[in-house]
Amino acid sequence: MSEHPAIWHPCPLRRVGSGSHHHFYGYYNKHPWDRSGRYLLAQRVPMMTAYLGGTEVAEVGYFDLQDADQFTVVGETTTWNWQMGSQLQWLGGLGGRQLIYNSRATNSDADYPYADYRATVTDADTQVSEELPLPIYVVAPSGEWALCVDYSRFEVTHPTIGYRASQAAPALANAPTEDGIYRMEVESGDAELILSLHELTQFQPLPSMDRAIHWMTHLEINPASTRFLFIHRWTERVEDETCFLHRLFTVNPDGSDLRLLECTDHPLPQLAADFDADQVGTFDYEKSEYQISHPAWKNNDEIIVWGPHQGHIHYHLYNERNGEVSIIGADCLTENGHMTYSPDGQWLLSDTYPDSVSNERLLILYDVANNQRYDIGSFYTDPDLGKPNRCDLHPRWSPDARQVCIDSVHEHERQMYLVDVSSLTDRGD
Repeated sequence: MSEHPAIWHPCPLRRVGSGSHHHFYGYYNKHPWDRSGRYLLAQRVPMMTAYLGGTEVAEVGYFDLQDADQFTVVGETTTWNWQMGSQLQWLGGLGGRQLIYNSRATNSDADYPYADYRATVTDADTQVSEELPLPIYVVAPSGEWALCVDYSRFEVTHPTIGYRASQAAPALANAPTEDGIYRMEVESGDAELILSLHELTQFQPLPSMDRAIHWMTHLEINPASTRFLFIHRWTERVEDETCFLHRLFTVNPDGSDLRLLECTDHPLPQLAADFDADQVGTFDYEKSEYQISHPAWKNNDEIIVWGPHQGHIHYHLYNERNGEVSIIGADCLTENGHMTYSPDGQWLLSDTYPDSVSNERLLILYDVANNQRYDIGSFYTDPDLGKPNRCDLHPRWSPDARQVCIDSVHEHERQMYLVDVSSLTDRGD
């Protein structure tokens, strides 16, 4: 039995907004609140679930939390998925209330790397919008530049986070020299390929890479906008996520000083010709003992990640400067989740995947100093949603660390909820 068993500490919960529409934000490592804490970003759609074909429209906008959750629409997009949405986020480092999201190209003839996908910047006060030449994955905290990748590659390798192309999807080479991670300047739209997939396969290469298709995912920029992290994945069997292999890297914003923090190359019996990928459960991948997933910066030097190190899988904290690795919550944080630290680093927020019997997901707060886990909510998810349509909680901090925002389907709608965690985070101990 754990020396620090989880304490059940349910926190007050309220749904954001009302009406017949469904609302969701998307991924865990971005912040839907603006700097003031008043406006909350969201995508609004007419259905709770659908297999997306690239034509479904999501309205992009924000709730006014100080005016009865009134929802203001600032734009529309057909480049979105249920997991990440349209990568909607505030440009927090810039003045005013500017937001950015991915959108469909209005001029597909332009000489840009990805014919179908762009990003749109909108000023929420003036409603003036501008199209940028590349779709974004994440914007630097400074608001000045973004990291960009090919969502058609995701559509092949990891469809839950891909976008469907308007026409036929482009043919993809396994590890091309002309694709990888782009850096794009937000103000000018100038973009440069800073790290290609081919370059990555030449960095400490492994035999398992030779016949595999490669991609980069889980990009995140540190608070100072001086380094970013990403996961390199490769596989010979895209239809079975348990065959994915993983490496965790950090790098400078210009692609220099590439550092390998972890590699989980391992034998893959699933590659046998008679292996039945249909027998793989919806969440088997997230529970794999080899997976590296959901990395997030704690500060400018340290990264929390779920993954194996020296033969054991835990929440591991990596110091990318000196190479030190430590286990976080060894006896109470024992399964994969979507985790982020509070701004002061005193609390770790996370969740779980659904229990295989109850189909309940737990929302977790972990007290770092006292090694104490608090389960602050439990939320049912319909097991029939499947993988592309599922709704992970993807918990996200408010600017003052007194609230948490989640997406959930526990009321048989896809909606956003605010969880008041101040009874824990306001404590001085």
